[in-house]
Amino acid sequence: MSETAIAAHPPETVEGWYALHQIYRTADLDTAHAKLSAIAGTESPSGRGWSRWVRLIGSPADLMVIHFRPTLDDIATAQDASRHWVNTLGLEQVYSFLSVTEAGLYHITAQLAANADARGGKVGDEAYRTEMSERVGAELDSDHVKRRLYPEPAPDMPYVCFYPMSKRRDAGQNWYSLPLDERSRLMHAHGLTGRKYAGRIQQIITGAIGFDAWEWGVTLFARDPLDFKRIVTEMRFDEVSAKYAEFGDFYVGRILVAEAPQASAG
Repeated sequence: MSETAIAAHPPETVEGWYALHQIYRTADLDTAHAKLSAIAGTESPSGRGWSRWVRLIGSPADLMVIHFRPTLDDIATAQDASRHWVNTLGLEQVYSFLSVTEAGLYHITAQLAANADARGGKVGDEAYRTEMSERVGAELDSDHVKRRLYPEPAPDMPYVCFYPMSKRRDAGQNWYSLPLDERSRLMHAHGLTGRKYAGRIQQIITGAIGFDAWEWGVTLFARDPLDFKRIVTEMRFDEVSAKYAEFGDFYVGRILVAEAPQASAG
């Protein structure tokens, strides 16, 4: 297999819950916070996702609502429910980000591409698809991957940080033109940095290609907000971020309530 063919081949991914981040401003911040803080938090039925209302700090906006749901239609239902509180509190939406939880299988894709090359086959042939199906099945049975695709809220991590990001496509710094095995190497090293913060930060990666102008979203939960600064700083020194990452605005705040009760849009 030629290097060009391998470079052009995207990594296989597995997806889980859909996610929607909504950013709002309000003319009466104190009233909005007081009313939301008085709402008794309730969780969605088991396996049906969850939401968080977040007071933003140090941002031109005031509130962020985060929804995780199994289907896009479930996200629409959650969006309609939150619209009731948006109307009640006089909130103005200034930004939204639609995505889906994702685990990129860089290492497996690179390995199977190399296997195909060694046997004189090609990426996507029957042998490749069969082996990939088996490997994906094993990944989906992994507790680590399940936590990434179907994240449970961390009850003791009240601080939240969200930002969108993309990979560069500049001349000489084009992520998508790198050989697949090189992308795999860079992402593996990047992942090792994130694992150092296990137990201190809950990190949820969502893919947005086809859903938003940005390509990924990163949502972090922590006990200590300084851990946001620490992990982002350390990750920016990883080669993959130093050379190929572009970042959007950062939204940081503290959870107000577990979840606003369901209400009709009318």
